Amino acid sequence: MGEPAVPASTLTHTMRAFALSACLVLAVASPVPAQDGRGDSAVTVETAEVEASELVSSVLAVGTLLAEASATLRAEVPGQVLAVHFDEGGPLARNAPLFSIEATILEAEVNEARANANRSEAALRRAEELFDRQLISGTDYDAARANYDVDVARLRSSQARLSKTIIRAPFDGFAGLRRINVGDYATVGQELVDVVRLDPLRVDFSVPETLLPDVRPGQPVTVSVDAFPDESFAGIVTAVAPKSEVQGHSLEVRASLPNGSLKLRPGLFVRVEVSLGVKPDAILIPEQAIWPIGQDKTVYVVEEGKAHRRIVGIGERRPGAVEITSGLELGEIIVTAGQMKLYEGASVRSAPDNSRAAN
Repeated sequence: MGEPAVPASTLTHTMRAFALSACLVLAVASPVPAQDGRGDSAVTVETAEVEASELVSSVLAVGTLLAEASATLRAEVPGQVLAVHFDEGGPLARNAPLFSIEATILEAEVNEARANANRSEAALRRAEELFDRQLISGTDYDAARANYDVDVARLRSSQARLSKTIIRAPFDGFAGLRRINVGDYATVGQELVDVVRLDPLRVDFSVPETLLPDVRPGQPVTVSVDAFPDESFAGIVTAVAPKSEVQGHSLEVRASLPNGSLKLRPGLFVRVEVSLGVKPDAILIPEQAIWPIGQDKTVYVVEEGKAHRRIVGIGERRPGAVEITSGLELGEIIVTAGQMKLYEGASVRSAPDNSRAAN
């Protein structure tokens, strides 16, 4: 008789056990791959050389334009407005008449005061003659002198009040919109019109108090406004406030801005750039080379084919670039792209960066 047949289920289990044993043998014979990805293969990164570059140091601020001189003219004597002598918005010369106010009563007061002064003057001359001839006492002479002085003072006072019936421009500038019409009755203190000087203008702005050693009178500023987005206007710092604002820890700065074209107007919001000087040997690197780790700003430096993390100090920023104040030396090679694949001591293969390290 032949051998008994092996059940199909037993044969299947035997084949599976053999296959599993073969897999275990292969697994033991095969080397275990590195789990941290830090093998000897070099990582390809983009690099650039650290070079010196000229950096124009500046600070940006916002401010407001102010008139160099501005005045709101008011009526100083009451009376009806008889005439307006200017065009609204038009130029004005210093002492140019702007309004005429009815002055009949004040003219009469001046005439009366002048007559009294003339009479007192004649009485004083007679008293001088009599006193020289010793026909009157010194007391009488002093009384005549005092009467004359009082009448002259009253004449000058009335003349001063009369002069205020003509409202004049206090300085060269431009007239605003008048607030009273011909025929209206002006009361004492009533606002009549604004007079504004447009050239030059002032711009007031604030900078951080840490810039106290750097901001000083005489420095150039560049001003831009939304009304003229494609233009800039040059000015100069004229004063720095003697104390810092406690709340904002900032310094108030004032600059003078020529406005010969008369394009700018007081009250406009402006952006101000203050030039602080030129750094001829600044280190500028591409902004993407900075790799933040926690609170530190780091850069990968390539030395002998290895990447080493370096903490750096950050200075001023420019579009696409940042100034390095510490942590890097001229001539060193830094990684500008590919930091995601790097770690301390990683082997790297350099591919030159198309953008230069110093712009």
